[in-house]
Amino acid sequence: MTATTNTHELRTRTHTWQQPVPWATAGDLTGLELLQKILKEEIPQPPIAGTLGLHLVEAGEGTATFDGEPGEHLLNPMGTVHGGFLATLLDSALGSAVATVLPRGRAYTTMQLNVHMVRPAFAHTSRLRCEASVVHVGRTTATAEARVTGTTDGKLYAHATTTCAIFTAPSAGPDRNTR
Repeated sequence: MTATTNTHELRTRTHTWQQPVPWATAGDLTGLELLQKILKEEIPQPPIAGTLGLHLVEAGEGTATFDGEPGEHLLNPMGTVHGGFLATLLDSALGSAVATVLPRGRAYTTMQLNVHMVRPAFAHTSRLRCEASVVHVGRTTATAEARVTGTTDGKLYAHATTTCAIFTAPSAGPDRNTR
């Protein structure tokens, strides 16, 4: 008689976050100033960062770098880290790179995200780093490109480009779109 291992053992992952600071209430800041305040922990990272284990680690004029921690909680049925994790890591860095070039009173949103996964990540894959840089900034759109590489193996896991819409940041106050 062979012993059976309980393969359905429950695991727990606890997630806590601070109330997010909406762009409109962040004060009279440029995008780069806002991201630098997040880096200095004067403003909390957005809740999605804690949910998925993403961390803004650097922001400069036209650039942003995020780290992401693969793990078992991110696995898909194939036993690899879900592509949505890599896409979100890329989207976060790409959008933040665009944010660094926005003046006060301007905001952005992703219009298009083109992701290319080139190798699978697994639960045991070491930390991934995503470095993004702006390619073009216009009055109403911006484009950027990014690469996800392993921090220990240096291998390329994914790369992407984005097009972001640039618009006047909404003013603080009730959200008129909730009706």
